[in-house]
Amino acid sequence: MGDVDTGVWIEELAAPYYAFQEAGYEIVLASIAGGPIPLDEGSFGAGFFTEDSKKFMHDGTAMGQLFHSVKVDDVDFASLDAIFMPGGHGTCVDFDNNAALQQGIETMYNAKKIVSSVCHGPHCFVPCKKANGDPLVKGETVTGFSAAEEAQVQKTELVPYLLEDKFNELGATYTKGDAWTAHVVVSGHLITGQNPQSSTDTAKAVIAALK
Repeated sequence: MGDVDTGVWIEELAAPYYAFQEAGYEIVLASIAGGPIPLDEGSFGAGFFTEDSKKFMHDGTAMGQLFHSVKVDDVDFASLDAIFMPGGHGTCVDFDNNAALQQGIETMYNAKKIVSSVCHGPHCFVPCKKANGDPLVKGETVTGFSAAEEAQVQKTELVPYLLEDKFNELGATYTKGDAWTAHVVVSGHLITGQNPQSSTDTAKAVIAALK
């Protein structure tokens, strides 16, 4: 993002990974470029590096998938039951400008399959369209990293836009909880979480929707 190094927020990958694994689902890790997925250094800081994050970093199978991720262009989205996009500030740029991811999300959403994301990950929904051409989030209730939280991490001037503002602009109803507390929104088959504290609950909402 600009000249600031970033990557996936490890907790937002690790916690859902283990929730989906425990529920018995086959997990495919994919990334924009394929291969090694960069990690956001900030997600290793005190208070953010959770037990699931530590477990992931010492899990040979998980790390193997992290270093050998499938390129998004090569994912057969039609064969998937659900997709989950974790966050990290890198998604503010990467997820907004990838045609393969946009097409995959639209394919799954328009087929009424589960599409889900947490924190900054919902940037992926901004360019997406419904089958009728409307913005994908129009008429949906959604959440994502709040303007207040962005200000607290001092990244307001670095992100291309605030999710809170953009979703409202696109015709969605944006909701939020208190900063740094879990807040998950289920809007039909679109499921979003506000922040890192929401990643486990967002994954559980996906699992519940798949049953």
